[in-house]
Amino acid sequence: MKFSYCSLSFLTFFSTLGLLSTQPQSQTANARPNCPIPVLARLQRHQVSPGETLAAIASRYHLAPETIIAMNPSVSKGVVTAGTILQIPPFNGMVVEIPARQSWRQVASKYQVLPDTVFEINGCQKNPKFVFLPVIPGVKFAEKVVTKTDTPGKNVGKITGYPLPNTTSVVLGYGWNYHPVTKEAVFHSGVDLLAPVGTPVVAIAPGIVVFAKEQGSYGQLVIINHADGLQSRYAQLEGIKVTLGQKVNQGYVLGTVGTTGQPTSIQPHLHFEIRVNGFLGWEAKDPKGFSI
Repeated sequence: MKFSYCSLSFLTFFSTLGLLSTQPQSQTANARPNCPIPVLARLQRHQVSPGETLAAIASRYHLAPETIIAMNPSVSKGVVTAGTILQIPPFNGMVVEIPARQSWRQVASKYQVLPDTVFEINGCQKNPKFVFLPVIPGVKFAEKVVTKTDTPGKNVGKITGYPLPNTTSVVLGYGWNYHPVTKEAVFHSGVDLLAPVGTPVVAIAPGIVVFAKEQGSYGQLVIINHADGLQSRYAQLEGIKVTLGQKVNQGYVLGTVGTTGQPTSIQPHLHFEIRVNGFLGWEAKDPKGFSI
């Protein structure tokens, strides 16, 4: 098996390995509540043993060799040296330093990666200095990479249910929006559906309750795992009427609309999310591609 080692030299953004090794602590400090731990705070360290090869190390961590090269300036032309400490990310990709006078959103656009993916895997940081991207130009990974060309809901099940008794207005949509109170640009991982406090909230499809309690800014939260790698989330509820591990059918009452947690919209509403189980974890998707 051959790897295009030379073509990756331009991907190394760090003059020393020490600069990269300082990132986990600062990345964790800057991460926001209710977001995944940033990839750069989840790096492992691997000390190269005598006789060990790049291909063997990559195979051990289920990574492409190009990922290890991109993450470690000390690896030259695919050759690793015994005793060297390598930085190992949890999945394939590379680290990019945000250029001066540019935003991470511009970097995401340049490398054709969905902004919500970049935002989430980097801990929902507002102004990171470095971001991890799940791509390397010119390299095709075995795993699926979520890019701008992907169609929401493609190759996953179609949901026909609705989380409220009747169709209602969307007061705050999925994606980047201006916060109605702070007026700052924020990423909204679901939709806010207008409904009076006390309105029944129902399951959009059969599934198993995997979370049913208070969770930070989500307030009273119910999470259901469905077939085909789909998950639905019902947040900021007034009360919860299901328990962990309970099996529910479409239309089953999960709780009632409330104002717990930290609602983004001012008007009473249900915060509703759809997520897909991808190689990056439970990735937020636009509910419009499913049922809303």
